[in-house]
Amino acid sequence: METYIVRVNGVQYEVEIGKKDGSTQAVPAAGMQPDVQTAPAGASVQDTGITDEGGTDVECGVAGKVWKMIAKAGDELKKGDPIMVLEAMKMEIPIPAPVDGTVRTIVVNEGDPVEAGQKVAVIG
Repeated sequence: METYIVRVNGVQYEVEIGKKDGSTQAVPAAGMQPDVQTAPAGASVQDTGITDEGGTDVECGVAGKVWKMIAKAGDELKKGDPIMVLEAMKMEIPIPAPVDGTVRTIVVNEGDPVEAGQKVAVIG
């Protein structure tokens, strides 16, 4: 099996691809290459070491750019507390915690472009 990161309608998914016969070599469709994305050198995606399993994904409501981080991995938040602020259409748009809990992972950095529906953090 090979693991790829795939983006569908602005939502990023991690998928494993293998041949039906059980071999591990994945073959992209003719002329197509998977859009595999890795974090840029020096990127500092925040992680508490807790798995995302059972957590609640935090998604962007609009496309824009991460302007300011307010919370960090490990912070306790109440529903509605801001996690980060996006800049979109010359407006500052806070991204609130959808549930009470601990920030498990933040998967974007300040300055990163984001799409509507993209996962930006996990709270559990």
